[in-house]
Amino acid sequence: MDGARRKPTRLIALMNQKGGVGKTTTTVTLAAAYARAGRSTLVVDLDPQAHATLHLGVDPAAVESSVYDVLLDPGSGLEGRVHQIAANLDLLPAQTDLAAAEVELANAPDRNRRLTEALATAAGRYEFVLFDCPPSLGLLTLNGLVAAREVIIPMQAHFLALQGVGKLLQTVQLVSQSVNPRLRVTGVVLCMHDTSSTHTQEVVADLEAFLAEQRALDVPWKHARVLRPAIRRNIKLAECPSFGQTIFDYAPGAPGAADYTALAEGMLREWDAMLERRTDAQPTAHAPAPPDAPDAPPEVVTRIATPAPSPAPSDTSSIPTGSAV
Repeated sequence: MDGARRKPTRLIALMNQKGGVGKTTTTVTLAAAYARAGRSTLVVDLDPQAHATLHLGVDPAAVESSVYDVLLDPGSGLEGRVHQIAANLDLLPAQTDLAAAEVELANAPDRNRRLTEALATAAGRYEFVLFDCPPSLGLLTLNGLVAAREVIIPMQAHFLALQGVGKLLQTVQLVSQSVNPRLRVTGVVLCMHDTSSTHTQEVVADLEAFLAEQRALDVPWKHARVLRPAIRRNIKLAECPSFGQTIFDYAPGAPGAADYTALAEGMLREWDAMLERRTDAQPTAHAPAPPDAPDAPPEVVTRIATPAPSPAPSDTSSIPTGSAV
């Protein structure tokens, strides 16, 4: 790629309707891995619990300006609100006041596009922007999904988690039909993974078979896949947030550091290869879609509740805000 050409920004929303599955850990650690690879990266903490903010060593109570202020006044942009965490790694923090944004902006114009507007003021500054979305479909999650181009779902390989995947996909479908037709699901990251468990192996097989079946459909998750490697269960990943550090600073030799590094490196190789192909074929100033998934196995055994096709809503008023995603 021509060094004088500005790289597009890859905008990734990480979401799951269930807490404690590794969503924030995956957001923060992938972002740190991209930054360590020399890629300019921004973490946007959209969760009022501010776990991503704490994980990166920033005290939400001491933050003078946060994503809350960005949503209230998007025209003022990100300047003065972004914290530099490390080389190539910035954070737009959250505060507990963020929960009030749901009520304060309920009747505001373009309430679901405010984050998109604010990020436009920093166009070209970051190659990767990762949104840590809260576990409910409200204003904050919608702002993340409208700003994003793709969704990554961190989850544990448990049977009940499969049922939640269907609900998550329904959420993405509603947003895609109404306000962000370019949104797609890139894949699933398996967190706290135990490869020795028969139950885990069965769940992963069902998930991969389900995703294979979906490739024949015209849906936003048509090219979604299980991203590799899975993140092994590792106590160091659970410990490092309490020290305000990523796994790379807290325990760089731990399995969690190795797994997230390999995951990030694989995603970066695909991203770079896709950018090169797109540039050679048709140079564009717009961010390209994420790379297509490799061929999927033909066997299909579906145990996931798949969202039924629904007519496209005309606006976000038809999206049931406040429901679990």
